[in-house]
Amino acid sequence: MNRFFADLHIHIGRDMYNQPVKITGARTLTLSNILVEASRNKGIDMVGVIDSHVPAVQAEIEELIADFGAKELTQGGIQYEKTTLILGSEIEVYDQYCQGPIHVLCFFPSLSKMKQFTHWLQDKMTNIHLSSQRYYGSGKDLQYKVKELEGLFIPAHVFTPFKSLYGKGVTRSLQEVLDPDLIDGIELGLSADTMMADQISELHNYTFLTNSDAHSLAKIGREYQQIAMENPSFRELNWALHRIDGRGFTANFGMNPLLGKYHNTVCSECLNPAQADNRCSSCGNRKWIKGVKERINELKDNNKQVARPPYVHQVPLEYLPTLGPKTLQRLLDAFGTEMDILHRATRKELEQVVSKKLANAILLMRKGKLPAVPGGGGKYGRISLP
Repeated sequence: MNRFFADLHIHIGRDMYNQPVKITGARTLTLSNILVEASRNKGIDMVGVIDSHVPAVQAEIEELIADFGAKELTQGGIQYEKTTLILGSEIEVYDQYCQGPIHVLCFFPSLSKMKQFTHWLQDKMTNIHLSSQRYYGSGKDLQYKVKELEGLFIPAHVFTPFKSLYGKGVTRSLQEVLDPDLIDGIELGLSADTMMADQISELHNYTFLTNSDAHSLAKIGREYQQIAMENPSFRELNWALHRIDGRGFTANFGMNPLLGKYHNTVCSECLNPAQADNRCSSCGNRKWIKGVKERINELKDNNKQVARPPYVHQVPLEYLPTLGPKTLQRLLDAFGTEMDILHRATRKELEQVVSKKLANAILLMRKGKLPAVPGGGGKYGRISLP
């Protein structure tokens, strides 16, 4: 079985007509740029673009197939250069059973299936041309439609305080809103790792995903996973999520949860850390943004160790202090892609390109051993070089 790197949650900032798709996404975050960046610079074998329900994005896919060498794979997905594109859609569910809005990811094997999904979805959404729009229907009906179209259904960034399954959507259990048998995996988000999530027993049977939720080209691969598959295709991804015939996720690479911008509970006004007396010592405010750590502590119901692939605490290269754009380019020139730098370059090879201190930091990060200072309330944590 071969090993492939995958980041399955990437947004599109602008479509081929320069119209916004993800309002907060960078202008340079187009479908073509995503595929080029993933293939040539990041070294990521499979990307999930979760705004593929947008008609203009589908038109760009057709253009890439017709004129620029992309091809649909018989086992699902679209290959462009060294990267396979998995067509996905992020949707906001807020039905009568939800306590708050929930974001979910829906993936489909082919462009024709995605077009059928768009046709069904456009009457249940205010604006089919934008990302992460609210869908007017029940969560379970959405699951039924995804499965009818042979798709995958994955709740997104499930612990973040806003627009997530456990952050806002349910009181305690995903069964309040969704059919557990029609969930293909669980995306953890930047503020949680597998050790934290496995304190909730209803998640034990699901494969955990770690994805970037990229809003810019630089953030692609901020979190990703390594998957054992015969080839990077939709069918193989589906089999890996369900651990069929030797396929499976072999490692999750994600930021230390302390670095996530919603890890700690903080004051909603000044982002000061929570106080014991429930009043912010800085501004006197009594309203808080509940952190992922505290929310998981509310939900946890066991301490059972679950057999999981290793979760390696890692950050993008650009997060390393003293590693600026020129240094990154030198590394890329020497080794090819970011995955080559992060996983394959030896200490001797790195020290021929960068300082010993920076080379040591890259090697420590490879083992998940860089120290972290917590973030919270929308402010990312940070790491420091030893």
